[in-house]
Amino acid sequence: MADFGYISLVLALVAAVYAVFAFVFAGRGKNPVLAHSARNSLLVVGGLVTLAVGIMLFALLTHNFRIEYVAQYTSSDLSWNYLLSAIWAGNSGSLLFWAWLLAIFSLIAVLQKRDTGRELVPYAAATLMFIEAFFLVLLLTVANPFKELSFTPAEGYGLNPLLENPGMLFHPPSLLAGYVTFTIPFAFAFAALLMRRLGDEWLMVIRRWTLLAWLFLGIGNLIGAWWAYVELGWGGYWAWDPVENASFVPWLVATAFLHSIMMQRRRGMLKVWNISLITLTFVLAILGTFLTRSGVLSSVHTFAADPVLGTMFLSFIGAVVITSAALVYYRYPDLRSESEMESLLSRESTFLLNNLLLVGAAFAVLLGTFFPIISEAVRGVKISVGPPFFNQVNTPIFLAIILLAGICTLIGWRRASAKNLLRHFLAPGVAAVLAAAVLFVAGLRQWPAIVALAICAFVVATIFYEWFRGTRARHRMRGHNYLKSFGGLIMSNRPRYGGYIVHLAIILITIGIVGSSLYDVEKETTLMPNDSLTINNYVLTYDSLDSYDTLSKTVVSASLDVYNRGKFIGTVTPEKYFHRNYEQAVTEVAIRSSLLEDLYVILIGWDESGGATAFKVMVKPLVNWIWLGGIVLVVGGLLAFWPEGRTAPAPRKEGTD
Repeated sequence: MADFGYISLVLALVAAVYAVFAFVFAGRGKNPVLAHSARNSLLVVGGLVTLAVGIMLFALLTHNFRIEYVAQYTSSDLSWNYLLSAIWAGNSGSLLFWAWLLAIFSLIAVLQKRDTGRELVPYAAATLMFIEAFFLVLLLTVANPFKELSFTPAEGYGLNPLLENPGMLFHPPSLLAGYVTFTIPFAFAFAALLMRRLGDEWLMVIRRWTLLAWLFLGIGNLIGAWWAYVELGWGGYWAWDPVENASFVPWLVATAFLHSIMMQRRRGMLKVWNISLITLTFVLAILGTFLTRSGVLSSVHTFAADPVLGTMFLSFIGAVVITSAALVYYRYPDLRSESEMESLLSRESTFLLNNLLLVGAAFAVLLGTFFPIISEAVRGVKISVGPPFFNQVNTPIFLAIILLAGICTLIGWRRASAKNLLRHFLAPGVAAVLAAAVLFVAGLRQWPAIVALAICAFVVATIFYEWFRGTRARHRMRGHNYLKSFGGLIMSNRPRYGGYIVHLAIILITIGIVGSSLYDVEKETTLMPNDSLTINNYVLTYDSLDSYDTLSKTVVSASLDVYNRGKFIGTVTPEKYFHRNYEQAVTEVAIRSSLLEDLYVILIGWDESGGATAFKVMVKPLVNWIWLGGIVLVVGGLLAFWPEGRTAPAPRKEGTD
């Protein structure tokens, strides 16, 4: 069976290489027969890689421990859902999953019906198949998922206990889907450079693909944050770990790109910037994969280090950067802006500043991530920077970006008059001041929290004011009731209003971060049975400690009764797992959640005789607003992704308001 999987990858590589040349020659010679053959080869690649994935899944589900990957990441007592998730648990399996996603997405992107960008398809398809061939070469040489052992073990080593969490089912595939999907926009941008078709056409083709990739990556980051919060037992959700940063940085740059393409489609500006941003996003996606596999940076999320694999990834990244930069240089005359910025008080200037801040934040995160390598090269000593560096540098940048989101909502194109600025921003400005005053009267004294929450109030007010203006205008023009007018307003421009919903999601996430970071309370104590701990309005009474065995682990569980303001509200049971095949203990946190706060209880240690037991207890205000914001982000992203119902570019209006 392993041989069939390997042979299918070999044949897929042959078909992918053929597709590269067939698409190039078909594009140059306008040969319909060759173009048809090239498309068929795309189907062959997709079918063969799907066959390889199917063989691997069958091996995982049937416990074929003769295959090294299956023995390394599964065991016979693992449930079927975690057996399936094991395909992305390791290095070679995740690369196989990447190659499969790329083959399927390439097939969809090339074969889908379109009225725009047909001429770009051959060169975009050739680019996609070249990248597919690169990953197939990796799988066939240094990361073979079908490598067999010289014997068949009686049992597999099993999945890392930290990965036995629902987050494992969604976080890795979402991140991988985001990384892979960014290949589609890059391929069409590269094709546009090759063919000198650098107007709005390529942007129209890739907008929804970019949005889909951005959404996948954003969801993956949020699920990863939730997973860290509920599984690792440290009370946080983001540690600025190198691998966390590796997925966050391309998301930031893609966010900048999604904003800046509005400038090109509306005013014909930032063409060089846009082509550079989408190329950088793709390079950063590949860089994230490089970081998890090369061993150049230390992280709990990385796969086993493979210097050869890391070198191949680095060479590929270098080739992409050099080739793309050369093409941008040679096509620079075709990338000149069609108009210039006329005023600093305009939507153009706020969009540009927004872009610079997003890219600046990405650069700051990247610098902090690679600082150990830089310091070792310069001083011979690895010096790491921790969360304080990232928080101090990025907090003001992110607050400025959020503030600009509100300003961009209402400010006009080209040139905004003082009268219009006063008329549009008076109410949101008053809302921000009132919010700050109310927070101060309510007892908040930390000025960073007051400033951040006042900015959030300003942005929310601008969005609701914009919705009110649009709804009122539709009500007056069409005579519909306000609810129907609001629904019609949202559906009339889904990308725009979906973007506003995403902005609201960012506000919810920001509120959750502010509350859980600045106002959390923590206590660590040792309790005897029937002893109590008081924290904020909660009283926790320690009841008992229990220990029992399962097929794969020993579980130690503590039971505490919880009272809030004197009223019994339930029992929490923090636990520790000791798996037989892994030395480290796994913390199972007990969390009692509400919209206002989480009670977060961790079992630290205990006396084997059944006496004193140590606990860490935290109260995390508003942390659930982060996950609620994630849901709203998905809603807004899907609304913006929904087809607009037209294929022609939006007209470039020269309005002032």
